[in-house]
Amino acid sequence: MPKTKLQNFIFTVMMAFLMVYAMICYNIAIATGGMTNQVFIMAFQEMIVMWPIAIILELFVVEKIAHNLTFRLVDSQTDHSFHITIILCSLIVCLMCPIMSFIATFLFKNAGIHFIAVWLQTTVINFPMALGWQIFFAGPFIRKIFGQIFVNE
Repeated sequence: MPKTKLQNFIFTVMMAFLMVYAMICYNIAIATGGMTNQVFIMAFQEMIVMWPIAIILELFVVEKIAHNLTFRLVDSQTDHSFHITIILCSLIVCLMCPIMSFIATFLFKNAGIHFIAVWLQTTVINFPMALGWQIFFAGPFIRKIFGQIFVNE
């Protein structure tokens, strides 16, 4: 997909926006007892903090680890690109979900002495949503949009 550092940055910004926004909406809906139109507006308050954090984590920490792990599991010469993409996306979620859940717990949950328990619960609740959202919706959507933006490159 991305072939240059600029393309990688743009791809990461787009993906982080869609993933973080959806996950914030999901967590607000859980905290408030269900999805309402207000959730979409409320999510932007947390986006100001969480979106830049996700971009920085992805670009400088998670991306390298996920790529290294992926190419220990697959052979880029023989494995289908779809399989490589699914494994890479899954590993990114496996790394990002606990980290972002930790940060969200610290910043927004007021967990106090129960911090570890609340963080673990938040991670367990977020993981299926993050994985499903990434594999079936955000990932394909952003890759399609990105491919249309950089069609000749």
